[in-house]
Amino acid sequence: MECRLGCGACCIAPTISSLGKAANLRCQHLDNRNLCTLFGKPERPQVCLDFKAEIEFCGKTNTEAMQNLIYLEKIT
Repeated sequence: MECRLGCGACCIAPTISSLGKAANLRCQHLDNRNLCTLFGKPERPQVCLDFKAEIEFCGKTNTEAMQNLIYLEKIT
């Protein structure tokens, strides 16, 4: 699936330990349009590079994406 630009759930719900970002907090590199300012840059964390938008994670809406990713964060 194609990522829904402006969703930002993958930059909010999970922990990104390499950036010191806790779960359910906005990443410091997420702009006001919910776009990653590190996208395409070499300093983008590997965990972010490895994440691929899939219907199982992202659902059909931004709200579903947040719910799914918060749930996955809690069980891992």
